[in-house]
Amino acid sequence: MVVGEVVGNLWSTKKVDTLSGSRFMLVNVRDQKVNDTWHIRQLVARDVVGAGFGEKVLVVEGSGARLADESTNVPIDATIIGIIDSIES
Repeated sequence: MVVGEVVGNLWSTKKVDTLSGSRFMLVNVRDQKVNDTWHIRQLVARDVVGAGFGEKVLVVEGSGARLADESTNVPIDATIIGIIDSIES
């Protein structure tokens, strides 16, 4: 799982039928720090919790992303599974 921030929405009018009604969000994830600069990667993640723009979210990737919503039987690489209220470090 990774922590990300929702930075946008993605709309797709043509997609696999089993994904009809799905929401897709653009999520920025800080990957690694190189020379005091964070490398940011952007994911397209299926949203199953109703996240909104600017919210910090918990994202699962890989095979776990497919399992987050058993109603579909299509490959999903990333799924938003939680909205983060606070982070303590």
